[in-house]
Amino acid sequence: MKCPFCGASDTQVVETRLSEDGVSIRRRRKCNACDKRFTTFETAEVRSPAVVKQSGERQEFSRDKLREGFRRALHKRPVPTELVDQSIDRIVHKVLALGEREITSRMIGELVMNELKRLDKVAYIRFASVYRAFQDVDDFRDAIREVDKADKTDKAGVDPDAGSGKSETGSRK
Repeated sequence: MKCPFCGASDTQVVETRLSEDGVSIRRRRKCNACDKRFTTFETAEVRSPAVVKQSGERQEFSRDKLREGFRRALHKRPVPTELVDQSIDRIVHKVLALGEREITSRMIGELVMNELKRLDKVAYIRFASVYRAFQDVDDFRDAIREVDKADKTDKAGVDPDAGSGKSETGSRK
């Protein structure tokens, strides 16, 4: 490690500590040439995968693009920024955990929709309407039914139509 003061490469580590966040290592170093001390941080380098769009174009994975998608879907919705940040962190973690060099934009879209469904149903419908290219009101109705059915299943812990004698349209069989 070169000294930032004099440029000499003869430096030694005086002290090593784990950073407060536990993500990096903090090292105090001393230059043997000019006797000055300086601090360095060592972190793991994780390469983000390339995102393969439907057109075949490849782009660098961007946390900022994720945030922008959430911002648009959640516009004027009462969702705390902290929850949005946690959702983005979960998506980034899942993408990096795959360890792939490339990931499809479709997979990222599905991850975003799953997180939005947990955060805010209206934001989920907004995002889904663009992502799935809704063509008419029936597409919105289908998405709302899907959210309602999932909501009822989550609350009851079971399928709301199972064993009720009702079809998906709600009429008797």
